[in-house]
Amino acid sequence: MKTHLFSLILAATFAAGSELSTTQYHGFSKGSDAFSQKRDGLSDEQLDLFILGKSFFRIPWVEAPSATTARDGLGPLFNANTCTGCHPGNGPAALHKSDASLSRTAVLRLSRPSDGSDTHKALLAKTGFIPDPVYGDQLSFSAVFGIDPEGRAKVHYQKRIVTFPDGEQDTLYRPVVTLRDLRYKAPDQDTVVSLRKSPALVGMGLLEAISDEAIAANADEHDLDGDGISGRINRVYSKQTQSYETGRYTYKASVATLKHQVAGAARNDMSLTSPLYPNENCTPAQQRCNEAPRGIHDFDLPQSRMDAIAFYLANMKVPQPTLSEGGKEGKKLFTRIGCVSCHVDRFDTPLGSVSPYSDLLLHDMGAGLSDGRREFDATAREWRTAPLWGISLYEAVTGNPPRYLHDGRAKTLQEAILWHGGEATQSKTNYMHLDKKQRQKLLRFLGEL
Repeated sequence: MKTHLFSLILAATFAAGSELSTTQYHGFSKGSDAFSQKRDGLSDEQLDLFILGKSFFRIPWVEAPSATTARDGLGPLFNANTCTGCHPGNGPAALHKSDASLSRTAVLRLSRPSDGSDTHKALLAKTGFIPDPVYGDQLSFSAVFGIDPEGRAKVHYQKRIVTFPDGEQDTLYRPVVTLRDLRYKAPDQDTVVSLRKSPALVGMGLLEAISDEAIAANADEHDLDGDGISGRINRVYSKQTQSYETGRYTYKASVATLKHQVAGAARNDMSLTSPLYPNENCTPAQQRCNEAPRGIHDFDLPQSRMDAIAFYLANMKVPQPTLSEGGKEGKKLFTRIGCVSCHVDRFDTPLGSVSPYSDLLLHDMGAGLSDGRREFDATAREWRTAPLWGISLYEAVTGNPPRYLHDGRAKTLQEAILWHGGEATQSKTNYMHLDKKQRQKLLRFLGEL
C-alpha cells in the first residue's frame, strides 16, 4: 500500500501515544465551517503543524522580491494569490462572475495530441499529457507587474432538452469555451481547452488511507462480469517516488498523492516552485516571464511548507450525513438502479470504514462529457468517479449556488445525472424510468450527503 502521507500521519499519531480512527474525522457541522474543522485527537505537535499548513493555505502570496520572504514568489503568471481563492472554506469556488463571464478561479487546461515523437512519448510517460508550446498546460489570467497575462476566455452554453418517459423535461447545458485577448503567439492549432471548476477539498487524507488493493478490487477493465461497467486504475507517474502508482486525485485520477496534488496546484494556479516542481510556470515563448525576479529561496514552497499544507488538508473532518426517511428510501433507489456500482459507498481502511461514494476508478462517461484531453491512461472520455461526500453542503460552505461535474455545466444534481453516458448509460436510463416521486427521493438522498 503506497500511501505516503497517510503513513506519516499514522507514525506521528502513534508516536504521540494515541489511536487514530475514522471517528476522529467525523464532522457534524452543516454550516460554513463544515469542510474546515480539524479532526479530533491531534497532539500539540500535530496541532502546530496543522495551524502552520492552514496559514500557508489561507494567507496571500506576494510577488518577489519582497520583505515578506516567507510568502513571496507569486507568479510571474498566476490565477490566484491564495489557495482559498479557488477553495473558499475548502469548498469549490464560483465558476462564473456576477456578469456570467468566467471567474478567474475557473481552470482552463491546455493540451494537444501526441505526434508520436520521442519527445511527446517522454512527456506522456512522465507528465501524462502534451502541453501547448506557447501557453503550457493551463491558461493564466493574471500576472505580476510588468508581465503580460496570457489571456482571457469566454464561455457560452449550448442547450439541449431531455424528455423523461413520463413527459417531464429538463434542460442540459454544454459549455463551449473560446480563448480571447491572447498576449503571446497563437496556440498550437491542435490544442484543446478543457474547462475545470475547482473541486471541494473533502476527505483528502482519508482518500489516501484507501489502499491500492482496495481500489483495484473494484476494477473490471475488460468487463468480465458483463454488467457494462469497466472501471480501471489510472497508473500515473509520481515525482515523489519516481515510479508509477495508483492515481486517486484530480478529475481524471492523474495524481497519486496529496503532497503531489498540493505541489501541482501551487505551481499551476500560483506559479509557486517546490521540490516537485522546481521551475517557474513559463514556457520558452514567454521571454519576460522567464526573466522576471525570483524569490531568495531555492523554492517558493519548500518541502516543510508543502508538508504542512498537505497535513492541514489531510486532517480535516468529513461531514457525516443525517438521512431523513425520504433520504433513506432514496439511498435504496440509488443502490437499486446501479449508481453504487461506481459511487462505492464503503471502503475498509486501517482506520475503519470510509464512505466517499467513489471507487476512484476511471470510467468512460460517453461522448457528451469528452474533453479531448488525455491524462496518463485516462482517455478524453474517461473520468474518475466523483466523490459525493459533503456534496449537500457546497452552498453552505461557499455561499455560492453549487455546480456539478468537472466543468460545472450542471446546475442541479438531476442535470449531472442526465449527462451520464458510456458506462453509466444504464443507470441514467434506470433513473429516468423511475416515477417522479422516486426521482425526488433519490435526489433528496444526494442532497443529504
